[in-house]
Amino acid sequence: MTAEELVAQALGARQRAYAPYSRYAVGAAVLAADGSVILGCNVENAAYPATICAERVALTGAIAQDKRDLVAIAVATENGGSPCGTCRQVMAELGPRMTVYISNAAGDYRTTTVRDLLPDWFTGEDLV
Repeated sequence: MTAEELVAQALGARQRAYAPYSRYAVGAAVLAADGSVILGCNVENAAYPATICAERVALTGAIAQDKRDLVAIAVATENGGSPCGTCRQVMAELGPRMTVYISNAAGDYRTTTVRDLLPDWFTGEDLV
């Protein structure tokens, strides 16, 4: 799957976002090594801590589908905003070698890596 195709999947997922409070819709698409794509969108809640970001919906969905070898993630927002710190930490745990595509609503994207987004990450190895 090309980067453009994965970004298009994230843009489609963005249309499903439930963001009545911030109105900041986000979509994500995770590519697994077997070629499957797992989608996610942000889901807000009036009790803000219960809100879950699109990236974490997609990443935890991948784990729930027993997709452990994650290749890439595309994230789509209105303005090409970068993933939050919590999402970066989850990416480091579940897909540390993923390529990350960050897209705006027009489909223009930039390419980075999880390591570049969170250079001094905390993982299970730090707990030993």
